[in-house]
Amino acid sequence: MENANLKLRGMSCASCANAIEDAIRSVRGVNECNVNFGAEQATVTYDPRKTDPEVICQAVNAVGYSAQPMQDDDLFAADDDAQQQARQAENRALVRKVWVGGIVSAILVIGSLPMMTGLSIPFIPMWLHNPWLQLVLTTPVLFWCGASFFINAWKALKRHTATMDTLVAIGTLAAYLYSLFPTFLPGFFTDRGLPPDVYYEAAAVIVTLILLGRLLENRAKGQTSEAIRKLIGLQAKTARVIRNGTEVDIPLAEVIKGDIVLVRPGEKIPVDGEIIDGSSTIDEAMVTGESLPVKKQPGDEVIGATLNKTGSFKFRATRVGKDTFLAQIVKLVQQAQGSKAPIQRLADQVTGWFVPAVIAIAIATFIIWYNIMGNVTMALITTVGVLIIACPCALGLATPTSIMVGTGKGAENGILIKGAESLELAHKLKTIVLDKTGTITQGKPTVTDFVTVNGTANGNERNLLRLAASVERNSEHPLAEAVVNYAQSQGVELRDAQEFEAIAGSGVQGYVSNQWIQIGTHRWMNELGIDTNALQEHWDRLEYLGKTVIWIAVNSKVQGIMGIADAVKPSSVNAIRTLQKMGLEVVMLTGDNRRTAEVIAREVGIKRIFAEVRPDQKAETVEKLQSEGKIVAMVGDGINDAPALAQADVGMAIGTGTDVAIAASDITLISGDLLLIVTAIQLSRATIRNIRQNLFFAFIYNVAGIPIAAGILFPIFGWLLNPIIAGAAMAFSSVSVVTNALRLRNFQPKTTG
Repeated sequence: MENANLKLRGMSCASCANAIEDAIRSVRGVNECNVNFGAEQATVTYDPRKTDPEVICQAVNAVGYSAQPMQDDDLFAADDDAQQQARQAENRALVRKVWVGGIVSAILVIGSLPMMTGLSIPFIPMWLHNPWLQLVLTTPVLFWCGASFFINAWKALKRHTATMDTLVAIGTLAAYLYSLFPTFLPGFFTDRGLPPDVYYEAAAVIVTLILLGRLLENRAKGQTSEAIRKLIGLQAKTARVIRNGTEVDIPLAEVIKGDIVLVRPGEKIPVDGEIIDGSSTIDEAMVTGESLPVKKQPGDEVIGATLNKTGSFKFRATRVGKDTFLAQIVKLVQQAQGSKAPIQRLADQVTGWFVPAVIAIAIATFIIWYNIMGNVTMALITTVGVLIIACPCALGLATPTSIMVGTGKGAENGILIKGAESLELAHKLKTIVLDKTGTITQGKPTVTDFVTVNGTANGNERNLLRLAASVERNSEHPLAEAVVNYAQSQGVELRDAQEFEAIAGSGVQGYVSNQWIQIGTHRWMNELGIDTNALQEHWDRLEYLGKTVIWIAVNSKVQGIMGIADAVKPSSVNAIRTLQKMGLEVVMLTGDNRRTAEVIAREVGIKRIFAEVRPDQKAETVEKLQSEGKIVAMVGDGINDAPALAQADVGMAIGTGTDVAIAASDITLISGDLLLIVTAIQLSRATIRNIRQNLFFAFIYNVAGIPIAAGILFPIFGWLLNPIIAGAAMAFSSVSVVTNALRLRNFQPKTTG
């Protein structure tokens, strides 16, 4: 199976989305299809042996809409000039029609005030009352400004379906056609004692208000994709590459893999690569969420679109175009924004029968009022009101707009959410399982304690560190790397070691500055006959804390010990405390021995641990927690975490980890900061809360609005809803839903501090 994303045009409401889904699903070879009305795109899973995106697009075109495949090379199409111009042209056309309709509607409403109020208003010229003038003014508004309603309604009729445009077309055309009779045959009404009233102003005002609503909706929907545009705006426009020994500035699209790229202070890094010369600090906040600049030197990776702060350097391009980290982020966000959340299914089911049901209610309304009152005018007003006030758009936009803003906000905070289902499920989580190494901890040995026999006087500690690190830098052991890194962080200058030797399972030794240095285990010191009593108490303490202890002897006398551990990340304690205060159970999962696991668990405040778990048992552990009736998230970063990430209800991969873990996860936390877990869950809760608000408003609006328009209050209060008010309510219902969704842009994560 393969996936394809299609860009759609021509949808006017959620019923259109349902029609497109039906058309795509009817194509042989299509396995699954989701049409997102808010994002105006479709995500299709299909069998490439039976069909292809072009055939699927033809099926969409055949039912009156347009579709085109979105290629990987089109990742940055949201910033494409042609698309921008098309969107702006559409909005300009709407603005013109709203202005024309608004001016004409104002004239018509003023001319109809005597009829609507039943009063004679002296300052209104008599010629404005003339039905022939009103006919002339209304006709272009209805059939030019409102042409799209009739065109789309006709297309729907040919497909044997009905959409929101159908309701608007029937309602406004009913008012217009009814008004033609008293215009052409006024005597027919007066002879029978009926007022020759016309409702041209209702048709014109309704068209204008709905067009205004659509214009506002388009502009608001455009803001839901703001996150995509921000991401795209991060990329550099050009790159300075070295070709044939000469520096040349070229467009970003012309950079090829293997190019040597030069970056100066204050410039954006154009593509992903590896530093080969020079060093700098780089601000990666825009793509990782990491607020502090990161120091980079030869051998380190750099990410395209991040900002070089201090130094100049050269790097070799390793990923360009659609393969860059930024491009992958944009692709994931687009996929998530085009997906559907399970909570949307109810709205989809309702919109499937919504328009036919409204038409049936409108017909019943006309028949009932005409039979009860014998008044065709009253029957017409209520019927038009029912057709106009009903709004499937609000239902169709309730979920996708919130999902689009929510997933975009996640990307801004360094959280990549692969699908709407993951975003929705995250708010139901009860248990968070954290892998220890690389997730709670840094994932690499670090010197945490350094104790010397002679203390720090006269630079003793610094000199001892120089001797130890000078020997250790000849070793490839991870503990040796920890010692060297610690020495470099302290600014210690290392020296060459002679006669270096590594003793497997014991330690290393060699001469530095004519001094014999031996570094290794407590057992090895005892085997060498070196007295360790001077630091025995410190050794016992560090061993109790679960740290690995190495001894340093100079000329066969112990001078110091180092405690080395996989240090806990600075944010882990705060993140775990916040998760627990949110009512979540936090569990630690590790392959390490229980003693080490308990030490880390105590440090970060975790009460339940699974230790000495083999890689193949991690998924079984997650399954065990699920069997307790818990909705479980697994957070990990290694290859051996991938099965557990896939088993969990929500898999969260640390973005600093392996590609396999990221591929198996539902949510990727770009940096290693565990506070992003808190942000992801809080964002999920905020998004679902926003969706529920939207759905509540959309349902209540229609449940209350349709009966009121049908005249349910007339027997009690003698009051009927004016179709103009119904049109205004309908026009702004979908705008209010989108506006509410846009409030998510103000989302800010909260931690305990």
